Amino acid sequence: MKLSNILKNGIIKDNPVLVQLVGLCSVLAVTTTMVNAFSMGMAVTAVLIGANVVISLLRNVIPSKIRIPAFIVVIATFVTIIQMFMQAFLPPIYEALGIFLPLIVVNCIILARAESFAYKNKVLPSVVDGLGNGLGYTLAVVALATIRELVGAGTLFAGTGLEINVFGDKFQPAAVFVAPAGAFIVLGLLIGVFNTMTKKKATN
Repeated sequence: MKLSNILKNGIIKDNPVLVQLVGLCSVLAVTTTMVNAFSMGMAVTAVLIGANVVISLLRNVIPSKIRIPAFIVVIATFVTIIQMFMQAFLPPIYEALGIFLPLIVVNCIILARAESFAYKNKVLPSVVDGLGNGLGYTLAVVALATIRELVGAGTLFAGTGLEINVFGDKFQPAAVFVAPAGAFIVLGLLIGVFNTMTKKKATN
């Protein structure tokens, strides 16, 4: 398979959030602001790429019977590195993401890519696969967070010191959109729009 197709599959055709519907716990929890969503997306992308590289390099060494525990050890190592980096250099984001940062270890997206792709392919395709799925995840969570923050708070870039009050002081935000119920509503709408667009493009 061409590298461009692998990348496209992760971002569009097999988008982990909008098509495969995996890893939704963090998707629903961290998308109250764009900053949180983008930070989680970058963390997931970094872990995906790092884990895919190591698992691909060791695919002929890891015994099949213990491959899942081995995958989890590799993933946990990269999650710990990312967690320590954020704690040291990005403490506000580290605090905002909370428990969902270490829970990247059990994110279905990462384990699925390790099992279905990195364990069966060479390093370069595995890097591209990790990048594609990471970007697909990031684009989905940032789109979700943008809508929720705009409608639910009327702002963008909250928590950065560069917060923009998009609609002015007279805007009455719909607080439900920054609540868990709002996450489900917006995610459902995004999935519907995304799948309608991709189906139309496929038939043209």
